[in-house]
Amino acid sequence: MTSLDGAVVLITGANGGIGTRLVDQALARGASKVYATARTPRAWGDDRVVPVVLDVTAPASIRGVLEAAPDVTVLINNAGASASTGRILSQSDEEIRGNVETNLVGPLMLSRAYAPALAARGGNTAIVNIHSALSWYAVAGIYSATKAGLWSVTNSLRLELQPAGVQVLGVHVGYVDTAMAAHSADPKLDPAELAVMVFDTLEAGGIELLADDTSRRAKAGLSAPLEAVYPQLAAGA
Repeated sequence: MTSLDGAVVLITGANGGIGTRLVDQALARGASKVYATARTPRAWGDDRVVPVVLDVTAPASIRGVLEAAPDVTVLINNAGASASTGRILSQSDEEIRGNVETNLVGPLMLSRAYAPALAARGGNTAIVNIHSALSWYAVAGIYSATKAGLWSVTNSLRLELQPAGVQVLGVHVGYVDTAMAAHSADPKLDPAELAVMVFDTLEAGGIELLADDTSRRAKAGLSAPLEAVYPQLAAGA
């Protein structure tokens, strides 16, 4: 388990709806410092929050944040990109490459950059990766593909960092009430509620959070025949 009391937390995509609530909740639980990263950081009005420029798609930017924030004990990979359509054959080259770099390669590279320092602390350290229920349900094109990839990366990180005592938590959730989900009229989870759940799970020693019914159904579908998960396949046959 990883305590937030006195922790030094780095959150990517801190300006967004989920990121902002993660910052707030980390502070509420006693974090001594929160590095709030974004491509264009904003002011926070709390001395414990340190705005830091970070573009997770740029290797030089990752090296820069590692130098600017060497004392991190909890890394939260929250930054994400989406695409304008869920049809992977219709998505542009830019959307495909942008999603891969932001949702998959960026979190992997940032985790790899911080892994030695986290492992060297010998415990009370963690990496949190924000996945999606769409990791297990391929209806969002390249977004689903990259979140599925991040899920696999998280599993690899768990196995490789467990001997050093680094907790690795994967978070799966459906729609959250943020700008990214503004297009949908489906039920959405309050990002503040999600932040509470993330840190509750982290402090309890959990390694996977299924934050809503959507994510629980999606994971249950992994053991079902493909035709049950994607009825259109059965119809086509």
